Amino acid sequence: MRRVWQFLGLLIVLGAVGVALALLAARNWLSEPVVMGVDTFMLQPGDNLYSVSRRLPAIDGEITRRIWIAHARLSGATNIKQGEYELPPLISPAELLQLFNDGKVKQRTFTWVEGITASQALAVLRAQPYLAEAQPALTVESLRAELQLDYPSAEGWLFPDTYHYSRDASPWELIRQSYQRMQSALDAEWEGRAAGLPYNSPYEALVMASIIEKETGAPEERAEIAGVFVRRLQKGMRLQTDPTVIYGLGEEYQGNIRRKHLRQPTPYNTYVIKGLPPTPIALPGRDSIHAALHPAAGETLFFVAKGDGTHQFSVTLQEHEAAVRAYQLKRAENYRSSPAQ
Repeated sequence: MRRVWQFLGLLIVLGAVGVALALLAARNWLSEPVVMGVDTFMLQPGDNLYSVSRRLPAIDGEITRRIWIAHARLSGATNIKQGEYELPPLISPAELLQLFNDGKVKQRTFTWVEGITASQALAVLRAQPYLAEAQPALTVESLRAELQLDYPSAEGWLFPDTYHYSRDASPWELIRQSYQRMQSALDAEWEGRAAGLPYNSPYEALVMASIIEKETGAPEERAEIAGVFVRRLQKGMRLQTDPTVIYGLGEEYQGNIRRKHLRQPTPYNTYVIKGLPPTPIALPGRDSIHAALHPAAGETLFFVAKGDGTHQFSVTLQEHEAAVRAYQLKRAENYRSSPAQ
């Protein structure tokens, strides 16, 4: 009987050692980085731990699947979230499980740069991979309808920036996010605006901001250009700015503004109409919105492009015409600077 108990004791010790070794092996397997064999992995709707484990190349056996699932249940990491995940070259099974629980899905990006039109912005969005199908289709007309805009156009209402999205994201959700950002930026700048500006509404400020955005690529000039336009409006002068003419020409514009274009009556030809055009002409950035509502003080009423991305500003028409001769007429006989008189 004594030998029996000794034998049973030995079996218990050996069993305990075996269990300890098995647990140690499982622990090592869970924490040891392995090659996943794939760059991305998709958790589909309805996936569970078992179905996921069967599709993971690094979990290639029933034992390892059971270890992985047991670890998930014991650690409370069973709430895996659907989506597309980007996998590093090496990752441990435990880290992989945590990744699926954190829901840090693969992010893609696109950028709307300042100064593009709504139509161009939608073209950029349509070109992005792995977005859900847009319903309705992404057009300027549907943009105005979907955002329920009480304005003549949806132009100017998308905020230019870099946006992040996950696989199968809704294009319209990204658009609404951008629209809300533009609303917030415009409202904030409007609340802190300078006194005495010739705008009747935030929308008119948005129109002005879009013109400023198209007129200069030099950040330091935005407030000065805004000052010129504000003073011209206050004095009842036409804005006479080329970007509005170009916008009004649409597809007719082929890269050069000619004198006939400056006389062509369109709602956007600020050489013909007085005041602001009826809608924005592009997507203005926050800095241009700020400039429109915080114009630089001064007396300048004219400016002309120097050809290096900056402008020469003038107080009088005589000074401006001299600047035009110096900077523009040498390079383009048929060119008319904006604004003129």
